[in-house]
Amino acid sequence: MNANPQTKPKETVAVKCSKAAIHRKTHRIPEIKFEDQRLTSFAGLVVFQSLFQRIGLKQQLAGCFRHLNVSPIYGHSVVVLLLTVHLLLGYRRLQDMRYYRDDPMLCRLLGLERLPDVATVSRALAVMDNPSVDRLRQLSRQRVLEQLRGLGLARVTLDFDGSVVSTGRFAEGTAVGFNRKKKGQRSYYPLFCTVAQTGQVLDVWHRPGNVHDSNGAQAFILACIQAIRAMLPHCALEARMDSAFFSDDIVSMLDAQGVQFTISVPFERLTALKAMVENRKRWRRLNRQWSFFESNWKPSSWNDRYRFVLVRSHNRKQYKGAVQLDLFVPYQYGYDFKAIVTNKRLSVKKALAFHHGRGAQEGVFAELKSHTQMDYVPTRRKAGNQVYLLAAVLAHNLNRELQMRCYTQQRNTTEKRAPLWQFEQLGTLRRKLIQRAGRLTKPQGRLTLTMSANPTVKSELLHYLETLKQAA
Repeated sequence: MNANPQTKPKETVAVKCSKAAIHRKTHRIPEIKFEDQRLTSFAGLVVFQSLFQRIGLKQQLAGCFRHLNVSPIYGHSVVVLLLTVHLLLGYRRLQDMRYYRDDPMLCRLLGLERLPDVATVSRALAVMDNPSVDRLRQLSRQRVLEQLRGLGLARVTLDFDGSVVSTGRFAEGTAVGFNRKKKGQRSYYPLFCTVAQTGQVLDVWHRPGNVHDSNGAQAFILACIQAIRAMLPHCALEARMDSAFFSDDIVSMLDAQGVQFTISVPFERLTALKAMVENRKRWRRLNRQWSFFESNWKPSSWNDRYRFVLVRSHNRKQYKGAVQLDLFVPYQYGYDFKAIVTNKRLSVKKALAFHHGRGAQEGVFAELKSHTQMDYVPTRRKAGNQVYLLAAVLAHNLNRELQMRCYTQQRNTTEKRAPLWQFEQLGTLRRKLIQRAGRLTKPQGRLTLTMSANPTVKSELLHYLETLKQAA
């Protein structure tokens, strides 16, 4: 962590004013003029400019695209950095770049005299290739790993799940698959690995939309585990997954790697387990809502036995699902059932709390789609869409990294493995700090950014800048 860490600044208490000092007597509409006054709508980007210089992001991005033979005026690293900032600002479509192409703060952040137009960015995405994607993935993963090493955590919890990215048009690598909200649309179905302690995306693997969650997941999971082990060899690893990853191969691999895990169990694939639940007469009470029993069991096709925890939850609502599901899912009026397989030696209460904590990953997906536009497909080329998705992931991770560098850890490890910081969403940071009007001037040859004298904005913005400066 940084030296002399500080807590979040307190809000300034408003001073009471007279009515005459507040209300105006005139409401005249002003005359409109458009001039180049070196005005910026994103003065708060100075915080991210300081972060980018601190970590050398522009130089790191340049190393991802040196292999490309084409030599445009704007390097591909600049285009990807522009995409990352574009998503930090909350814009979605590439065409939206036209509305800020003359902003002096963005030009200064990118080190340019003028920003590239939309066609230039589109062409740069069109020539992206698989090595570009692989190197950008490696860079994004390395930034998260360096943060974890700096924290010195005793344990790291990894959550694995997929998320649908739909498109209404044809794009290379898309396919029609299961899509709960937009049935029949073509989509990608990337697989994500997120770190519970920081809420960051460690890695993402792009896939077409017609594959199952577990399709090729074993190699991806193993690669994430090995990346953590290489950076943090003495750190305890944990993993959480839903029922789509339930298989002998994945469970055996996690156990052999010494990873503590919990995985949801699908009843519809295990009729023997369903009968075990329905014939159970004695359930141990966990609390008013939950009761359980556990068994050292294995499916008939598996080699080894594992700890299966079977839980029922008291439900006051009558079940109104399809009758055909009774053939596969345990069913009793007033109860819902679930099962997990685990190699943890915790109590059932703590093991369930740990497993239920994986729901926080859905919040990460929601933030990625709502605030960094991860669900947008900008081009017909697969590699270009992969780069855009990785830029969205990078924007999300940089927001988390900024707050981790500038504020102290606010939580210890909880049973659900909640994030160690109470992170502000990027949309909140954007409204509070980034989208502030300012003017760039050079009085007596000294570059100055002038903003309105809002004491709350001043206190928070200076806190970020001073903390990043102390860490340099």
